[in-house]
Amino acid sequence: MRVTIQRVSEASVTIGGTIKSSINKGLLVFAGFEEADTAEDLEWLSNKLVNLRIFQDENEQMNLSVKDIGGEIIMVSQFTLHALTKKGNRPSFIRAAKPDLAIPLYEKFIAEVEKDLGKSIGTGEFGADMKVALVNDALLQLILTVKTGSNVYTQTL
Repeated sequence: MRVTIQRVSEASVTIGGTIKSSINKGLLVFAGFEEADTAEDLEWLSNKLVNLRIFQDENEQMNLSVKDIGGEIIMVSQFTLHALTKKGNRPSFIRAAKPDLAIPLYEKFIAEVEKDLGKSIGTGEFGADMKVALVNDALLQLILTVKTGSNVYTQTL
């Protein structure tokens, strides 16, 4: 499982000219799933996401989580996070879970994040042609990759 987390001052997802979700201060999360992802992976990453201290406190130190600030989250499915680009010039998405597996994982991940955050989150629509708009808050972006069943992750700033 791989997620990209962006700290935003606002974000929205539009489908077919209609805004499906919009938030103010919080996180825009793109989530990509693999066939080997487990419920344990979803739980661990949800807890990490909601409690990750990446918002500034009164001393301008990153000591607050999205939960601490009462922030919001939009979750968008993004199979392209698993693109393989080593060979040739066309990305391969063979590692991404197929829709019959990815959709239930996406729905379980949304439910887990809502439980951990204590409120509903905004979403995209799996497989839809989505237009995502955002205003980054200090260009903070993290990429977390969960190694299935190990609760070990890699991150890129």
